[in-house]
Amino acid sequence: QVQLVESGGGLVQPGGSLRLSCVASGSTFSNYAMRWYRQAPGKERELVAAISSTGGGTNYADSVKGRFTISRDNAKNTVYLQMNSLKPEDTAVYYCMGRRNSLNVEYWGQGTQVTVSS
Repeated sequence: QVQLVESGGGLVQPGGSLRLSCVASGSTFSNYAMRWYRQAPGKERELVAAISSTGGGTNYADSVKGRFTISRDNAKNTVYLQMNSLKPEDTAVYYCMGRRNSLNVEYWGQGTQVTVSS
C-alpha cells in the first residue's frame, strides 16, 4: 500500500509558476513510476507528465511541453511538477499517481487545486 499526498497548488496569475509536490509513504518509492494527471471541471482526467522509477525517462502532454517539468527525488520519496508560464487552461485539480508495473497496481493522491486567473 502506498499513500500519496500532493501539495503546492493555489491561485496564480497567468504567466506565473507553481511547483507541485507529491510525497509517498508506505512502500519503496523507487519501485514506482510516477505520473501527474489533471482534471478540469466538466472534462476528463488527462495525463500531464510521467517519469520512470529511476527518473531516467520522462514524457509530457503536448499541451505542457516546454512549460512543465517532472522530476523526482527517491531519497525524499517525492515527485515534483514544476509549472511555468501558466495559462488559464491549466486550471484543474492535479493528481499524482504511482504505478508498479510488475504488480499491476497503482495508487492515487487526493489532488491539489491549481487555479490560473488574473
